[in-house]
Amino acid sequence: MATNWTTKQNKKFEEAIVMYDKDNNGEKWHNIARYVGGKSVEEVRRHYDLLIKDITQIENDQVPLPNYRTTSDQTNARGYANEQSIDSYGISLIGRSNS
Repeated sequence: MATNWTTKQNKKFEEAIVMYDKDNNGEKWHNIARYVGGKSVEEVRRHYDLLIKDITQIENDQVPLPNYRTTSDQTNARGYANEQSIDSYGISLIGRSNS
């Protein structure tokens, strides 16, 4: 059963994942649940499993890119509106050093 997570709980979850990443004493999920607040160990583990699944799908290009609509008919060759190319600013990167 899915439970709703608030923005605050998600942020605390992310912080706890980092804080307790190396926690090998068997208390990792209990510590994360305690830090998040209002979630059981099972809910935290399920949330983590979903996060890993999402990341895997993104890394494997299994998540379609959003189809952003423009407010005008003016799009560049890549399909983005209002994007300036480097050349339009008169900047040439060819042969430039980082100094």
